[in-house]
Amino acid sequence: MRKIMMVLVAVVMASMLSGCGYNTIIQKDEAVKASWSQVINVYQRRADLIPNLVNTVKGYAAHEQAVFTQVTEARAKVGSINVNADDPASLKAYQDAQAGLQSAIGRLMMVAENYPNLKADQNFLQLQAQLEGTENRITVERQRYIQTVQDFNTYIRSFPQNIVAMIFGYKVKPNFTVENERAIQQAPQVDFGTSNPPATTQPAPQQQPAPAPAQ
Repeated sequence: MRKIMMVLVAVVMASMLSGCGYNTIIQKDEAVKASWSQVINVYQRRADLIPNLVNTVKGYAAHEQAVFTQVTEARAKVGSINVNADDPASLKAYQDAQAGLQSAIGRLMMVAENYPNLKADQNFLQLQAQLEGTENRITVERQRYIQTVQDFNTYIRSFPQNIVAMIFGYKVKPNFTVENERAIQQAPQVDFGTSNPPATTQPAPQQQPAPAPAQ
């Protein structure tokens, strides 16, 4: 009889938890984890491309050692961070390191602009195309992660799920900070083959012609 009562209590509690959104919290939490794994995957893909990219550029511009060092150090910094996506400080440090790596890669590609033979190298062109595709994928996966975390946070802050979340220790998750929200709405146009467009300037005022000398 006692066992039957325990089973009934368990069934009732399971029904209550399901009705209060516990199962949905679990599903959304797993969705966030899966989305984060995709973010890590695409960032790792970029890191994996860098050694080959650096070596290819070195073959044509061996004296640009400072730039190579910056890229290598930025990549090492990214790899040294044991990121915890549930910790705001850890996520911020990881995001800053990735931004530093992206900036270093940009400087490396600017070096490549000074070497026409390098820009025509087939290996370099393939790496360039892979890097462009990876940067686009990073933007897409980051945006998906931002939306997935937003969905999770909104759900667990709503009643009565907020009570269930509090009981089982589910907290609002930190998210990527977005300095330019409009920029993540579309994949960036990555074109390493052209230089930055010149800044827009106001046209200079026309000078009046000098008076003709007196006869």
